[in-house]
Amino acid sequence: MTYTARDEWEQHYGEGKGWRRLGKREQQLLAEHTPVPEGGGRALDVGCGTGELAAHLARVGYTVDAVDLTDSAIARAREEHADVEGVRWLQLDIERDDPAPLHEEGYDLITLRLVYPFVRDRGRTVHGLGERLRDGGALVVITPIVENTPEERRGIALDEDEIALLGTGWQTVERLDADGLTFLVLHGPCHLDTRAVEKRPTTGHALTGALAVVTDSAGRVLLGRSRRGMLELPGGKTTGPEDFAAAAVRELAEETGLVADPTDAHLVTMLVDDSHGVPRLTAVVRITAWTGTLANPEPKLFDRWEFYDLHALACVGDVFAPAALAIDAVWPGILPGLPPATSYPIAADQPPVPGEPAEAARLRASMTQMVIDGGWAPSERVQEALRTVPRHRFAPEANPLAAYDGGDRAVITRRDKAGTAISSVSAAWLQADMIEHLGLEPGAVVFEAGSGGYNAELIAHVTGPGGRVVTVDIDPWVVRRTRRFLTEAGSGRVTAVEADAALGAPARLVPRGGFDASLITYNCWDIAPAWREQLAEGGRLVLPLEMGGYTRAVTFERRGQVLHARHFTYCGFVRDQGQQARTIPVLSFLDGGLTLRFEHGTATDTTGLEEALRGPRHEVSTGVTMGANAYFASLQLYAATTLSGFCRLAAHQEPDEDVTGIAKDRDAPAIVGDASLAYLIHVQTKDGDSPQDKEWEWTVHAFGEQGPALAERLVTTVLAWDRHVRADDNDKHADPVLTVHPAGTPDDALPAGDVLDKDLCRLVFRWPGRDVPPPRSVEHPGADVVTEGV
Repeated sequence: MTYTARDEWEQHYGEGKGWRRLGKREQQLLAEHTPVPEGGGRALDVGCGTGELAAHLARVGYTVDAVDLTDSAIARAREEHADVEGVRWLQLDIERDDPAPLHEEGYDLITLRLVYPFVRDRGRTVHGLGERLRDGGALVVITPIVENTPEERRGIALDEDEIALLGTGWQTVERLDADGLTFLVLHGPCHLDTRAVEKRPTTGHALTGALAVVTDSAGRVLLGRSRRGMLELPGGKTTGPEDFAAAAVRELAEETGLVADPTDAHLVTMLVDDSHGVPRLTAVVRITAWTGTLANPEPKLFDRWEFYDLHALACVGDVFAPAALAIDAVWPGILPGLPPATSYPIAADQPPVPGEPAEAARLRASMTQMVIDGGWAPSERVQEALRTVPRHRFAPEANPLAAYDGGDRAVITRRDKAGTAISSVSAAWLQADMIEHLGLEPGAVVFEAGSGGYNAELIAHVTGPGGRVVTVDIDPWVVRRTRRFLTEAGSGRVTAVEADAALGAPARLVPRGGFDASLITYNCWDIAPAWREQLAEGGRLVLPLEMGGYTRAVTFERRGQVLHARHFTYCGFVRDQGQQARTIPVLSFLDGGLTLRFEHGTATDTTGLEEALRGPRHEVSTGVTMGANAYFASLQLYAATTLSGFCRLAAHQEPDEDVTGIAKDRDAPAIVGDASLAYLIHVQTKDGDSPQDKEWEWTVHAFGEQGPALAERLVTTVLAWDRHVRADDNDKHADPVLTVHPAGTPDDALPAGDVLDKDLCRLVFRWPGRDVPPPRSVEHPGADVVTEGV
């Protein structure tokens, strides 16, 4: 007897049936190998049935979550163990339901008694349970084995191959006997790095085949554990004049029992590589719909078939190389370390493929509400976009909890060789804020620089069926990934283009009169002329602009050749990789303990500064204080845009109070003079038990002969900021009036204000209370220095 449906289990327990009673030997082994941690522990009993094991664990000191997929089992457990305290009875399908009811901080013990043989997706389920174990915790599987089970009942037992597979990926596996039941104690779930592996050498002159990529209603991909000890996709060789899509459909049915219509089989790409020196051509076929019940018609070739979470594929062990390459063709980036292959994408009209885990909708709703509560998404259309667009499908390597983090965390999707993030899915609140400030109307046509797919789909949802988005990225890997994710889960209203986004969109894609709005999704040191020129009159451009190394998402509105700032949002993004990428001049002092970064692009002469830093330090208090959680980023921007000789002083060692007092790996606003330096830090002046009792004061430190004079300039700057820019409400700090003019605009054609010159434009800042006469450039005299690429 092997139940496969929930109603069969409901009937089993509803008729008063049960299972083998918990034996004394099992209790002894539990006490010996999984003792209750000091102070009490937390246990999860999966497939608790009528609750005998859960009640036992509670009696010995565990706090227990007991789950079963059937209402009838949970009802009987509550009734039969009504006197037992410390058990939370939960009706939950551990394989398919949203795991939200489970304890967020994990478990010291997880048990599966007489349950594991009935689990369909065993690898995925055990991996997920292992993720919920606390440090030092154990997973205990108690199960019949085939050799001790009558032939007619072997469906409820495990054979030796299954037991071996169960222990794969754990640091230690103890196998014990409990009166004929196998008692497995697994410690230390460890992720097996995924490897693309080959089968034995072939005798053919060339190989051709088709692989079927199939997902279930939760978006999980179907893989088979072959007798060769690796995971494989359904597939095989073509027969006679059979086309690749038909071959994939046929192999799917022969190997798994699932049935697909050839019209739902879409050729994605052709992969070219070799197997032991023999040329190999593999067709990757995406199956978008299927029917039937998953089975294993070819047990001589496969141990079993099951569906795997995409985010877990990086740690599943050995995968047949063509299957690994095929998965990467559909979801680029989720499998690391793949062997080389050439891909020839097919321009097929594949429809979107539905499917997401039960928890995704809940997490998406929670993320959306967090963004709304923060005030970042006031409009109904942006709110609805956040609720609707499946963010996790544009970051499939991240688990849903990480993908739907509603805080400041971005999902990093690509790093360079040095480990620096170069592509990501940005924090949801920031994406919502930037889209809100585009001021989009239904039917708008929007340009996006920097691709990924999710942000573009949010925009497409906001602009509606009549809208269109053109997204451009310089990285071919990012563009390939974006196109695939848009195909899998997009609206069809986004066009992804491989090009340097600083050059704008290809002319054929620019609407007559220009884009209604443009959004840049990476840090920009400069503003490309194409972004202004391709923007409609009155259209909005939102971009993360670096000013003195401090980034703000600035909303600009085009008026002729001038961009007028309308809003500032504090933010940070990955840096530009195109023609606008900058090298920032960096000077090192005190044996590398300090560096000066000249974020405006040109370094000041620092002759004699090393000697000055080894001399006495001059200190001046500003009298300007702040409490905990005070916002002072406006001071940084104010200093960076009003002070000549501005730079940033960074410390790379533990603070030396006799030198800078700057914490390691932090920096401070600074200005440089003739063999002199002054910089601004905040020094704690009051301490207390609560944050409200603590206080800091802005203080200037200076070195060199001109240090006192430079210090007074910084003090004056802080006092002016405190008087005219700062507000008690962190959200009410004053922003400057900022206009952006084309490079080459003469001074007499600029408005009054502090001018910050870039290569491609001139920025003019007018801060409240700052009376600046006719335009003047902020001076940054040149010097020969070592530069640091960014």
